[in-house]
Amino acid sequence: MISDNTKIGTGLLFLGCIFLALGMLFMFDSALLALGDLLFLSGLTFTIGFSRTFRFFTRRDRIRGIISFFVGIFLVMCGWGLIGMILQLYGIVYLFGQFFPIAAASMKDVPVVGSLFRMPAVESFFSNFGGGGSRRAPV
Repeated sequence: MISDNTKIGTGLLFLGCIFLALGMLFMFDSALLALGDLLFLSGLTFTIGFSRTFRFFTRRDRIRGIISFFVGIFLVMCGWGLIGMILQLYGIVYLFGQFFPIAAASMKDVPVVGSLFRMPAVESFFSNFGGGGSRRAPV
């Protein structure tokens, strides 16, 4: 059974991604990007819990990604949308890079897009993307 906090968090994560996409679509509008960042972080906190979120963002082995992600959020809040989003994208790839091959492997079973993820070029891209052989979810 999924708890109510997880349901709320998933909704907030979805809305955060929508606002981030709209902010990038509308020429890196800082207000939409900032709202998307706040919704994304609050949704992540609701979904996995406060203590796991705190542990995730205080891991020493991922300090470069953490710093770039939060500096990117700060720059977006200050009105520098493009540079902030570039830093956030680097931080997200650095923080969640090990999760992408896991997600790609599970997407192979999805009926419509599964054939796309079974293509040799896509498989080799995702197999080399997350840092080699250590397949462990980041959270």
